[in-house]
Amino acid sequence: MSDKRMSAEEAVGGIESGMTVGIGGWGSRRKPMALVRALLRTDVRDLTVVSYGGPDVGLLAAAGKVRKLVTAFATLDSIPLEPHFRAARERADFELVELDEAMFLWGLTAAVHRLPFLPIRAGLGSDVMTVNPGLRTVVSPYEDGEELVAVPALRLDVALVHLNRADAQGNGQYLGPDPYFDDLFCEAAEQAYLSCERVVPAAEFLAAAGPQSLLVGRHAVTGVIETPHGAHFTSCAPDYGRDEAFQQAYAKAAADPAAWQAFTRRFLAGDEDTYQAAVAAYAKEGTE
Repeated sequence: MSDKRMSAEEAVGGIESGMTVGIGGWGSRRKPMALVRALLRTDVRDLTVVSYGGPDVGLLAAAGKVRKLVTAFATLDSIPLEPHFRAARERADFELVELDEAMFLWGLTAAVHRLPFLPIRAGLGSDVMTVNPGLRTVVSPYEDGEELVAVPALRLDVALVHLNRADAQGNGQYLGPDPYFDDLFCEAAEQAYLSCERVVPAAEFLAAAGPQSLLVGRHAVTGVIETPHGAHFTSCAPDYGRDEAFQQAYAKAAADPAAWQAFTRRFLAGDEDTYQAAVAAYAKEGTE
């Protein structure tokens, strides 16, 4: 079996302008932020981003890299609305495709099974059918004749996800309370890149948790990136929680152009090692 380990730069190096990129995690939880930061350092633009949105969406929107966003929400959890997402929407910077959370799930599932759509009940009778006029309904061909929403497949060129542990071949393990839908993102994509807190031998998986914690299979993974604290400032339970102080600083800076420029110079101008060192220095300032 091949060793799929690579750097974050190598992982995002294959992403081209105009591609559809799915980003795992949920809100401000277990986002592949190191990979997002690596993507920020490229010249790629005009992306279609598919995400249960959090600061991944915010950062890419602030950098002007999003042409279309497919999402059910964009939140920082403890801060209800992602501030860069809000500002970008107010400026009409990108096209927004709004889906119900269940529609999003079944759109990924349809892509995994290489189906054009899946019929579901979620969304019927709600305003999502109005704000997303591209949605269609179908009638069951059986005796019930029920009308259902035909949720289109969310096919991805590339998926970026972050898990607690992975082996060199691309098997991924989550240790927190929720798998989210990272496995579906990977299987819905032509290429999938899995960042993790630590690369371990496969034998260590069962020592850490049961077999049900093995979420992503190597067949669906193109590359593995070991990046400790790679989900920062989002949470990656149980390895670490969300950095609420840093998230507050991020949101505050987003509200003022000059403050955002200073934030960008301090935290986003360099590589991942520079970012992590700047975060550590910021945390130390808060304790002095």
